[in-house]
Amino acid sequence: MGWSEFAAAFVVFFLSHSIPVRAPVRPWAQARLGRAGFTAVYSALSLTVLVWLIGAAGRAPFVPLWDRAPWQAHVTLAVMLPVCLILALSIARPNPFSFGGAWNDRFDPRRPGIVRWMRHPLLLVLALWSGAHVVPNGDLAHVILFGTFAAFAGLGGRLIDRRQRREMGGDWDRLRKAARAAPTVAGSISLATALRLAAGIALYVGLIGLHPHLFGVRPLP
Repeated sequence: MGWSEFAAAFVVFFLSHSIPVRAPVRPWAQARLGRAGFTAVYSALSLTVLVWLIGAAGRAPFVPLWDRAPWQAHVTLAVMLPVCLILALSIARPNPFSFGGAWNDRFDPRRPGIVRWMRHPLLLVLALWSGAHVVPNGDLAHVILFGTFAAFAGLGGRLIDRRQRREMGGDWDRLRKAARAAPTVAGSISLATALRLAAGIALYVGLIGLHPHLFGVRPLP
């Protein structure tokens, strides 16, 4: 199929991430699915299209840009552990500053969690994941794929900040300052946080085991 499937997957990927969050589509969908239901469906759609896009990159014509070396796998493995932990700490929790936050009306700036340190943890996950995977994938299709994701993550944060500031007005600055000033208890981890960290480690191990079956590549060197 040459580059046609790769190009089509890219178009669908960006359409699936732009159309559902725009008015009037998002309010219409949330009215029928609820906020949690919309987030679940949107996440499932995004994951499905992402898997297709990665597979399409592997099926695109192979144009090498640099050679693969054994050390590159260690870079990916090292970066993917914090990726999984950040994802576990941020998924399905209130975050009024970014996209995809669940139950944002319950956000407590006195207990902001990971939002205390980063407004867009999921975009950071995307950027780190992209950078970690471009190292051992030195062909043109994968460089385009992961390079675009990294650029999308960097630009997306600025666009979301602009939109959220406009929609939230003065609440944006007030909540952000309160979250940064939230007290931390050194050396203590709540049960919920411990469970999230355990889930992140389990995700990391699971991805290593499933990677050959999902993407046809063994991540271990």
